[in-house]
Amino acid sequence: MELVFADQDILVCLKPARVLSTDEPGGVPELVRQALGDPNADVRTVHRLDRVVGGLMVLARSAAAASELSRQIRDGEFVKEYQAIIHGTPPERKGTFRDLLGRDKARRMTYVSSEPGRDVREAVLEYEVLGAAEAMSRVRIRLHTGRTHQIRVQFASRGMPLVGERKYSTLADPCEIALWSYRLAFRHPSTGDEMEFLHQPPSVYPWTAVSIG
Repeated sequence: MELVFADQDILVCLKPARVLSTDEPGGVPELVRQALGDPNADVRTVHRLDRVVGGLMVLARSAAAASELSRQIRDGEFVKEYQAIIHGTPPERKGTFRDLLGRDKARRMTYVSSEPGRDVREAVLEYEVLGAAEAMSRVRIRLHTGRTHQIRVQFASRGMPLVGERKYSTLADPCEIALWSYRLAFRHPSTGDEMEFLHQPPSVYPWTAVSIG
């Protein structure tokens, strides 16, 4: 577990793919405690990344910090941006996807709904195409809502599944899912200072196949 930043209130790390975000054996908080060398450290998850997704993740180190970061997330003050490699190319270089997403709990899958319903919620993201090559595009994504599997479903439903997608695509890509949490911006829960962290995706396929620019 690579620690990017740590003080008495928060900690920012690089979550590896295939690791759970939640506080359970093998999850991010446990790995962070191991990295800190303190098995009893107070480390709290305030936002999640899908198990298969890697990248920047912030954790709180107290109840007060967790409460303030959670408030920022609820109020839309906490910025989360991702990069992804998708199959195909969006019709516009920049755009907004707005859908109604439902959740099939039995199948543990998210789906696009044509009308409102009891467990259907609006999902909104903005994207920008950063580059294209080999029938793939590299996109930057800013989430405005935090629905389960939101990015993966909104792109797949438009015929542009993420490269490496297993759940919402039938394509057999020889790699992990190409979705990376690359930018976080928020206010420090104690000082109010503006905090920003950026980390580019790893230099492995398919990231190496589609450069920026």
